[in-house]
Amino acid sequence: MMNRRDFLKTAGMGVAASALAACASPEPTETSASSDLPTLDWQMATSWTPALDVLFGTAQKFADRVSALTGGKFKIMPRAGGELAAATEVLDVVSSGAVPIGHTASYYYIGKSWVMAFGTSLPFGLTASQQNAWLFAGGGLELLQEFYASKFNVIQFPAGNTSAQMGGWFRKEINSVADLQGLKMRIPGLGGQVMSALGVQVQTIPGGEIFQSLETGAIDAAEWVGPYDDEKLGLNKAAGFYYYPGWWEPGPTVEIQINLDEWNKLPAEYQNAIQAAAGEVNVTMAAQYDSVNGEALERLVNSGTVLSAYSDEIMQAARVKAFELYEAKASEDAEFKAIYDQWMTFRARVQKWNFTNEFSLLEFMEANQ
Repeated sequence: MMNRRDFLKTAGMGVAASALAACASPEPTETSASSDLPTLDWQMATSWTPALDVLFGTAQKFADRVSALTGGKFKIMPRAGGELAAATEVLDVVSSGAVPIGHTASYYYIGKSWVMAFGTSLPFGLTASQQNAWLFAGGGLELLQEFYASKFNVIQFPAGNTSAQMGGWFRKEINSVADLQGLKMRIPGLGGQVMSALGVQVQTIPGGEIFQSLETGAIDAAEWVGPYDDEKLGLNKAAGFYYYPGWWEPGPTVEIQINLDEWNKLPAEYQNAIQAAAGEVNVTMAAQYDSVNGEALERLVNSGTVLSAYSDEIMQAARVKAFELYEAKASEDAEFKAIYDQWMTFRARVQKWNFTNEFSLLEFMEANQ
């Protein structure tokens, strides 16, 4: 019998192949399924409001694709954050088995373990393409699946990436680290840990609640995703200063999480459908955001938003603090260290390559528009 480690390794290889195949996949068409396969109806908890048509829409596209690949026999219904579980408690209900499947960002759960940050993004970490390289070809997905299985009785698959995010909305201008002191800011994950170390009062608020909190002054600043989604939430109407880059999320992945007991009950055909669908939306979500964010940013600037880069002082302070925090955590947390050491080795190698083959070209093109 295949042991858990071998099984998860096989699953990770399968989803990697699915993701690569997705680049050329056509629109989903319903296929026939064997008559002896079960009819299943699953409810999916998500962290998203339906107003966010790319994020929530990706969960829906995943569900539609699973249905199409199984001849309509395996149906999954995505539900908005707060319906089946609070937006930041999706892992909890999936882990317990109360809900079989969820779509969320793993860094919402760093309170359980800092390892959870690797599934989404770490400050000054990997871009979207580098994140996919680490997950699908660099051993990252196998490491995370082993951790999820042992810690939460969950198996997860990457199922979307926003590409590099923006640096958030502020109600006042931010020029120095001193300007951050005492600010109340909505920012999750390890980015929140870094901001906290720089003097920010960090809060974690679901996407659907950010606008009201920012507009009423309950918080002074907030980050969400990027121009397209931020405009959808109306954040530009609650704060006038928009900063870049989102150094805490250079390539954040969102993921499908499945209760491992429920996963093991599924026929192989349904497991394959889930992996294929997750691989496809992992590609198409990033493509959607890269397609719409530029135009949305132009609209925001034209409507009066003040667009500014973070000062070098803030960037350098954040970078230094981030790696101090990582090293400190690695010295006391063996689970974090095991993945962090492997991740850092991969990061150094892939960034050296991308500085050579890609970023040098982008710098030249930016300077010669």
